Amino acid sequence: MFDTLSDRLSATFKNLRGKGRLSEADIDATAREIRIALLEADVALPVVRAFIKNVKERALGPELANTRYPAQRVLDIVNEELVTILGGQTRRLRFAKQPPTVIMLAGLQGAGKTTLAGKLAKHLKEEGHSPLLVAADLQRPNAVTQLSVVAERAGVAVFAPEPGNGVGDPVKVAKDSVQHAKAKVHDIVIVDTAGRLGIDQDMMRQAADIRDAVSPDEILFVVDAMIGQDAVNTAEAFRDGVGFDGVVLSKLDGDARGGAALSIASVTGKPIMFASNGEKLEDFDVFHPDRMASRILDLGDLATLFEKAGKEFSEEEAAKMASKLASKKGQDFTLDDFLAQMEQVRKMGSISKLLGMMPGMGQIKEQINNIDERDVDRTAAIIKSMTPAERADATIINGSRRARIARGSGVEVSAVKNLVERFFEARKMMSRMAQGGGMPGMPGIPGMGGGPGRTKKQPKQAKGKQRSGNPMKRKQQEQEEAARKAAQGGSAFGVPGQQAPQDFELPDEFKKFMG
Repeated sequence: MFDTLSDRLSATFKNLRGKGRLSEADIDATAREIRIALLEADVALPVVRAFIKNVKERALGPELANTRYPAQRVLDIVNEELVTILGGQTRRLRFAKQPPTVIMLAGLQGAGKTTLAGKLAKHLKEEGHSPLLVAADLQRPNAVTQLSVVAERAGVAVFAPEPGNGVGDPVKVAKDSVQHAKAKVHDIVIVDTAGRLGIDQDMMRQAADIRDAVSPDEILFVVDAMIGQDAVNTAEAFRDGVGFDGVVLSKLDGDARGGAALSIASVTGKPIMFASNGEKLEDFDVFHPDRMASRILDLGDLATLFEKAGKEFSEEEAAKMASKLASKKGQDFTLDDFLAQMEQVRKMGSISKLLGMMPGMGQIKEQINNIDERDVDRTAAIIKSMTPAERADATIINGSRRARIARGSGVEVSAVKNLVERFFEARKMMSRMAQGGGMPGMPGIPGMGGGPGRTKKQPKQAKGKQRSGNPMKRKQQEQEEAARKAAQGGSAFGVPGQQAPQDFELPDEFKKFMG
């Protein structure tokens, strides 16, 4: 959704790099480009004005004048201001002191409330709660049936005493659901209410009646992120007519310009709490303003990436794989392990989305978007067509074995050959990483450079100062060089005057992946 905005902002900051000092004219030009980018993204004009004003004031102030890297500091300022207009801090759900916690969903018809109710219920179930979905949308045809199907897919209970399609009292259903939840020991009640094609008095009155009947702990306004500025107008109308505590953005995976997401928190004063970015029930995340700002500026979102990895990879499995890779040339790491790792990565979600969370991936956006997700299935089919002996030792796979595996998996013989070669390369790379040898170049990704796919000739490294053949002179040279490095404060990071951070410690999320 934010691709166009990201591209414009990346091009703007690219023009600043390499400048040791930024003049007032440079700041004005940058602010103008950012203003145009935000307006083209359909961000509300008052939000744009306040944003540009704050960026210019900070960029022209003392915090930029005293830095050695002004372009980076401007990027930091824009990032911080983006976080501010997106809501600042991450807002979590408030739970009732005495269960059940009642969450009421409101919004226009077509915003995706019913599907989102299932996503939220699944998310809360994974956190250890026992949610109950309530079918209080009795107006829209088949809304009750849809919620029942969604509840079944999410593996949660549903309360649907009325058939819907214009039959039943939604206020009574919502009120009765709280007693039902207490009787069946559900600690969370999610009430799916009716929407309309537009704001009207009947809609507001019904939503207000349901609110008064169940006294919800949270009222979440579900808004379609693809409808632009009208999303902000609708949110303001709901805020004034019924009131809500937080916003949920649906359809963030669409190709709209995304201005609603950047405007709604600032205009309404209510935080964005959740974001839905796909059709599957798993495509649902807590909204983190700082992470969203990083994605928009192509700085990546490693925190979310490692959170997803933490759900799929246990510490025991990570330690087991690390020990296999730490063996001699990683020979204990087999194709069975390779398949298991690949399937766990697949559980984390779309490969394209995972790569998109890496910093700088906006530069190869086209290649990422062209990734065929079915390649993972083809690779799995090839490995599963092998015998246990072949999976345990891929070196025994000769020409006749490749032909048999190809027939069994429905692929060309060359595909089997390429897979085995890629496996050996990947095992060697991961083994070097596990043994502390660093990460070699990434092999075989077009346009990314590195590895066997490189076509450009690498420049020769400049030779250092020649050592004397005389042992006495050579010893003197080494002493002089050591004294010079000590005077400069050289470090393992290669930055003069920069000492290695002795108190640095990896975050807990990272430790389990290091074995």
